[in-house]
Amino acid sequence: MLKNNTYEALFLPTKSGVIKIYIYGFKPYGSWGQVFTSMNTVSVNVKGYNRKKTIIRSLEKLNESLLNMKEDE
Repeated sequence: MLKNNTYEALFLPTKSGVIKIYIYGFKPYGSWGQVFTSMNTVSVNVKGYNRKKTIIRSLEKLNESLLNMKEDE
């Protein structure tokens, strides 16, 4: 993957805060990329080749992390 400074940002409002998703790479088609997902103080980093699946995987990991935090309280 070529190093470039372009990324996409998605902001999803929820009742408990805003989910911020930053997407790097995936261009040209088939090259790997990274997805950083954060909410409040929890953040997750996922790498992959398929853009859509990588975004979904990062949201799944964020959800799992948030549930684990609530269980610890």
